[in-house]
Amino acid sequence: MSGRSTTLRAAAEVALGRQRAPQHDSGPHMVPYLRAANVKDGVLDLTDVKEMNFAPAEQQTFSLRPGDVLITEGSGSISAVGASAVWRGEIDGVVCFQNTLLRLRPRDDRADGRFLEWWARSAFGSGVFASVASGANIYHISAERVRALPIELPPLEEQRRIADFLDAETARIDKLVRLRSEQSALIGEGIAAEAVELTGRSHIRRGGGTTENMVQLRRAAMSTQTGSTPADLHDLADGSAPEGNLPWYTPAAIDSWMSIATAEKATHRDGAPLFSAGSVLITGIGESLGKVAYLNHVATGNQQLTAITPRVGVSGRFMAWQLWAAEQEIREWAQYSRIRIINNDSLKSFPIYLPSRAEQDTVVRTLDSHMVRIRQITDAFLRFQRLANERRQALITAAVTGQFDVSTASGRNVTDGVSA
Repeated sequence: MSGRSTTLRAAAEVALGRQRAPQHDSGPHMVPYLRAANVKDGVLDLTDVKEMNFAPAEQQTFSLRPGDVLITEGSGSISAVGASAVWRGEIDGVVCFQNTLLRLRPRDDRADGRFLEWWARSAFGSGVFASVASGANIYHISAERVRALPIELPPLEEQRRIADFLDAETARIDKLVRLRSEQSALIGEGIAAEAVELTGRSHIRRGGGTTENMVQLRRAAMSTQTGSTPADLHDLADGSAPEGNLPWYTPAAIDSWMSIATAEKATHRDGAPLFSAGSVLITGIGESLGKVAYLNHVATGNQQLTAITPRVGVSGRFMAWQLWAAEQEIREWAQYSRIRIINNDSLKSFPIYLPSRAEQDTVVRTLDSHMVRIRQITDAFLRFQRLANERRQALITAAVTGQFDVSTASGRNVTDGVSA
């Protein structure tokens, strides 16, 4: 890449947005504004755009125009500082920005906006922005420190070639990731449909089945017990509960495939209700209502989790598979107030299909074998996604720093031997 080393201030105007204050919450000149929550890595999230009063003179200073690069100036997480996205005029009319964002506006005679967009993505992914951040609870990169960051600035025509190249090559990588994700999702949907059939949920949905096999959950459960948050809860340093303590779970620990992640906290054994090994955990409140996991060890959890202990002769794994297959039905069964909730009484009356123990065990063997396969596929996809993300970042950084000539590169193997 032919060009020169300079600082960002030579390539772009760097401006900090207007501070939010109570006096700006209303007024005659209310306009939408963007804040850090609207900016992800390469993407604008415009599902929640707020308004603030900007006087006409302030609109001149803080308004956005297509091609402006927005960068998160501050965050409670060092890994989120410097995430960037481009404003393309997605909202009609005047739109401004808050001081949780920096605006990079390319100098027309020196920088191409799309090249600056990719430079910002490189600076974020490679840790350049994080390296200049300061703070304790909130990390800031500041407009002045960003203006002083080094940038390799080739001629405008070459900047446009680099942007074209990265547009095409990152789109290719993203397409591969999307296709792999869709394949994994289809396999998961197939297993979910099979679980509905094998566990008997299909009988209940159709209103069929024999009377003795269709029972309320109370007939299959010895007990249902809701968790709590004890006062002596403490963080785990190494992911395992100290001797005499128990892992303490929240709904966030339950994954999509009926298992539990490593606990992040522990509690004293006497500090919360015990969930026995072989229980079925179910989330009973909020947006995660209906998530199910099989517990193969003694533990405890917060008040959003209920542990169902099966009766003798009932397979906990079978119950877990059936409730997992019935997640949407459980959500529909829930009561509504301000939030969705299913308490112990309503949970006990939830209808389930309960065949003989021999049939339960046969179903469990079949579905568990499929679970092994889906986990292998999921793990393979996560590895592929991680490698794709690493390749994307290496490609972006190599292109904007001139480590290869994009006019002769096909995008294949261009990152071999290239530092990210």
